[in-house]
Amino acid sequence: MPPRIWIPGASTASTTNRHLTARTRRREALSLYREILRTAKHFHWADEKTGQPWNKRLKDQARKEFEEARKETDPLIIARLLVTGVDCVQQVQNRFNDATQAAWKRIAKDSERR
Repeated sequence: MPPRIWIPGASTASTTNRHLTARTRRREALSLYREILRTAKHFHWADEKTGQPWNKRLKDQARKEFEEARKETDPLIIARLLVTGVDCVQQVQNRFNDATQAAWKRIAKDSERR
């Protein structure tokens, strides 16, 4: 099936615009927020400047940004914010996983030397 293209003001806008409903946007935003909180749990070390744990700083910053974006009503801006947020979380998770795997490889390599 070919992709549908949404054209503002077109007669089929009501059928193709279903993915931009407020309920769906809310569900996606909550899902992204939960994923950020789950990811932030893995940051156990503290900030060198303030001494505050990184997981707390990340949670507070996520809450602040979501509260600021709560007032946004333009569906395209909301979609852009969601896509950007998901992409950022995935990049952080990938980097964190890569670093964890590299650390385990170093541990295994050091264990073989002994």
